[in-house]
Amino acid sequence: MNFSELWNKIKIRKWAKYVITLVVFLIIYLFVSDQSMLQFVKRGREIRSLEQQRDIYREQTEKAESELKTLMIKDSLERYAREQYFMHEKGEDIYLVEEP
Repeated sequence: MNFSELWNKIKIRKWAKYVITLVVFLIIYLFVSDQSMLQFVKRGREIRSLEQQRDIYREQTEKAESELKTLMIKDSLERYAREQYFMHEKGEDIYLVEEP
């Protein structure tokens, strides 16, 4: 096989350099660069996780705010103190009953 035959084969497969270039570009785009597809998927998962945490914190905040509103009433505050901290007034006896 001489040089001219080799050159003719290369000329026939000129489109191969475009395919190789495209494949190299796709590999770089999908796996190597900072803006790669893998990073994109990873950031998407992280965003979903953070949104779930945000929703949980919002629910907890709403619950705490509703409890705070209830505790603003004197009777509710007194009841909460009695139930949670076993506080009592002078002369009262407290009996703790455990449920099975």
